[in-house]
Amino acid sequence: MDTSYPREDLFLMPSNKPESPHTVITIASPAPPRDYLLWSLCNALYLNLFCLGFTALVYSVKARDQKVQGDEQAARRYGDKARCYNILATVWNVALPMLLVALVITGIVHLSQVVNASLSLFNLRGFMGSDDDDRK
Repeated sequence: MDTSYPREDLFLMPSNKPESPHTVITIASPAPPRDYLLWSLCNALYLNLFCLGFTALVYSVKARDQKVQGDEQAARRYGDKARCYNILATVWNVALPMLLVALVITGIVHLSQVVNASLSLFNLRGFMGSDDDDRK
């Protein structure tokens, strides 16, 4: 029996022991916090009813200031608030004009139906009146 160390036959023969799996963890730097400044500026310039765009612009500037100072947690918090206000302002800025356009179209369709009904009523009376005048 060979008692020399290390034994080469152990490496050549398959063993029944499960090998421990190696886990490689790659740590990437977290994404920098976003401030949504351009989106906030567009919403602020649109001047919506509840000043949501202006509120989003304020939080965007705060997020940018905190990012410059190095406080990423506060920058993320302000950036998330700016994002929420931007979403609300965008929905408001898109939904209100669409609602107004739908109301105008509905009003035009209804008004055209009323005008057509009125014209047909006046034309009917006009023909009946002219027939009576021709008979006399």
